[in-house]
Amino acid sequence: MIARSSSAASRTSAARPTSGCRAFAMVALHTALLASCLIEAWLAHRPFLPVLGWTMVAVVVLAQALRWWCVTTLGPYWNTRVIVVPGARLVRAGPYRFARHPNYVAVVAEIVALPLVHSAWLTATVFTVANAALLAVRIRCENTALGRVSVA
Repeated sequence: MIARSSSAASRTSAARPTSGCRAFAMVALHTALLASCLIEAWLAHRPFLPVLGWTMVAVVVLAQALRWWCVTTLGPYWNTRVIVVPGARLVRAGPYRFARHPNYVAVVAEIVALPLVHSAWLTATVFTVANAALLAVRIRCENTALGRVSVA
C-alpha cells in the first residue's frame, strides 16, 4: 500500500522506473517464504525451541523496526520498485548513514530468522540462498540507478 502511493507520487514527478530489478521476483520470494515457514513446520513437525524461537522472534522484530526506519527516512521516495526521480538527492540520513541498502539488512535478517522461530531450518537455508541470488541482481540494479542521483 505504501509502495503504491509512493510509486504514484514518483510517477507524477516525471520519475523513470528502472527495468530488470526483479520487484515481482522479490514479492514472489517473500510470499513463498511465508508459505514455506508454515508448511515445513507443519509437515516436518518442527518443534518450537524456546531459546531459538524467542531469539528469532526478537531478530524479526528488530528487522521490522529497521525496515520502518528505512521507510520513514525515505518518506515518499520509498518504493519496492526502483524509480529514479529527476532532481532527487541521495538520502544520507537515518539508517542510510551507516549502509547504502539498510532495508536489505532487514530482509536478510528476516529471511534467516522467521523460519527459525519454529525450527524450519530447511526453509531458512533455501530462502537465504535464493534471496542472496536475487539481492545480487537487485542491488546491482539499484546501485546503477543511484549512480544517476545527485549526492546531497
